Amino acid sequence: MNEIPHWLEKQYELQPEATAIEYSERQSLSYSALREESRGLARGLMNEGVKAGDHVAILSSNRIEFPVCIHALSYIGAVVICLNIRLTPEELAYQMKDGEISALIVDPDFEDKSLRSVEKVSLNHIDFINMSRLPKSDEPFDLKEQLCLDDVFTMMYTSGTTGKPKAVMHTYGNHWFSAIGSALNLGLSQSDKWLICLPMFHVGGFSLLMKNVIYGMPIRLLSHFNARVINNEIRHHGVTMVSVVTVMLQRLIRDLEQEHYPSSFRCFLLGGGPVPKPLLKEANKKGIPVFQTYGMTETSSQIATLSPGDAFNKLGSAGKALAPATLKVMVDGIPAKAYETGEIYVKGPMVSRGYYKRPGNNSEYLATGDAGYLDEEGFLYVVDRVKDMIISGGENIYPAEIESVIMGLEEVEEVGVAGAADEEWGEVPVAFVVLRAGAELSFEKLVTYCRQHLASYKTPKQLFIIQELPRNASNKIVRRKLFEHAQGDVI
Repeated sequence: MNEIPHWLEKQYELQPEATAIEYSERQSLSYSALREESRGLARGLMNEGVKAGDHVAILSSNRIEFPVCIHALSYIGAVVICLNIRLTPEELAYQMKDGEISALIVDPDFEDKSLRSVEKVSLNHIDFINMSRLPKSDEPFDLKEQLCLDDVFTMMYTSGTTGKPKAVMHTYGNHWFSAIGSALNLGLSQSDKWLICLPMFHVGGFSLLMKNVIYGMPIRLLSHFNARVINNEIRHHGVTMVSVVTVMLQRLIRDLEQEHYPSSFRCFLLGGGPVPKPLLKEANKKGIPVFQTYGMTETSSQIATLSPGDAFNKLGSAGKALAPATLKVMVDGIPAKAYETGEIYVKGPMVSRGYYKRPGNNSEYLATGDAGYLDEEGFLYVVDRVKDMIISGGENIYPAEIESVIMGLEEVEEVGVAGAADEEWGEVPVAFVVLRAGAELSFEKLVTYCRQHLASYKTPKQLFIIQELPRNASNKIVRRKLFEHAQGDVI
């Protein structure tokens, strides 16, 4: 079997008293303490019936209990399902049922939401475990000392082209090679400290928990994004790297004003979609190292990243594929020429084997559905999302999911959703509605209805009433032409 020592056990062996996680008001856990907390929780969960192979969901914000829970579940051999706290009870209910969870570990702030979710699908067999009352035990249960790289460790939901959420399965090996590939690109330093302000239920935030125990590198955990706090951590408390999306970087630069980061600060790792060139130029002018990165849930976070040596001479590029990975751009089944835009294909040991309960990917390469091009030196530039996905503040939004909800309004005959450029969020969803004969629909009613069924970031920010939807020869909506069909004022 393809096994390695449990990564938290290894750090306990190598540096038990070294700081693993800083959190709250300068509180911290050493690797020894993190191990003790995680193993105690693992035994407590086993005492309550959780066993290897069980699907255990976590619904939580960025709390110190989150990493303790994921390591505890790895000691058991259970599969972690990360749930997005911004989803509605209806959306969560679908994922709980589809993911076949047997237990749910809940941040106390979201206990009511989770209970409403379970009621919607009658999942009465689910065991609820409140993070404020996590079970601990010293029962002599056998805990895993080795990790099989081929075993599934996590499942994270992403939407498909139909708008149906799908659970991406990540193995221990996927997370391992993602972390190793990043280290080979960015390098490692004894002084490194990575700050987490991205949600840990997203792969970008979760990947930092993996780096923490694979590298033996301390992380600083923030409960939420706060530009002033992060700038203070960088300038005065030894943070050397921060993972962000575009809107976060904009706010950090704005808050920094005329101040500068210390020379010890190594980079902002910037993901979440194509980045506005003016923002990169502003960062460049201030001497702020920004490394663009390209990845998706299916690639266990980044699969291509700009290297330190190219940070300022390849503005706008996501760099080259990480050491264990390969990427190519294809046009009609043929490799694209330099600067020719096509679909991005990737392969490597960090690429997921597929989606839970759905056919696996049998191709050598994964077709990403993203458009981009390579320059003459092989640097990747991501242009757009082939599948019409909207990226708003780092959140992935699929139009079909929103369209399906809006069609529930009796006034609506047809609907199309597309992304509109937004200075703060990058993109926001906009609805284009064809009304039934004699019907009227206000923007306020649309928003109220959508917020009952969708997370707030998926709710359309504008409404256009149009006469017809643009369609192609196959009668499919051509979303990119929706704005051409919008006449008159925005409602």
